[in-house]
Amino acid sequence: MTSPSSAREHSSMSASDSRHRLVFTALTSLAALAVVLQGLWAGLFLQYHDAAHRAQRESWIDVHALGGEVAIALAVLATIWAIWRLRSRRDLVIGAAVLTVLLIIVAYIGGLITDDEKDVLIPLHIPLALITLSVAVWLPLRAAVHQPSLAESKDRVRT
Repeated sequence: MTSPSSAREHSSMSASDSRHRLVFTALTSLAALAVVLQGLWAGLFLQYHDAAHRAQRESWIDVHALGGEVAIALAVLATIWAIWRLRSRRDLVIGAAVLTVLLIIVAYIGGLITDDEKDVLIPLHIPLALITLSVAVWLPLRAAVHQPSLAESKDRVRT
């Protein structure tokens, strides 16, 4: 039988875990939104090819780059939060770290494309961006699923 203090501790731990997952979900959802907007902004600058629209193209490329930096910052924050507050959820810690690494790789390749004019990397950049989008959308959905920690599982076995 569970004692009242043990039940209160379990309830308190569950509420705390729920709040931690909510913060993580907010951070990863914002990162996912930034990744989705990356595709929109890329579409906006890809439509300008001629010299007359060079300034518009460069403006959208700058917006695209800034959006990538924002996505990376949010993913880094989500990774730190997952390590600090959601350590028992290895799926979230690893997922956030993977998202961060993917965003950094995609941004690096994007920089090579624009700064060093290595257009040959576009066929690599776009599929990696789509994989990143998949991880970015999956992560907040995964965080919404409550998985009992090892301590909670042991408490259930004892009762």
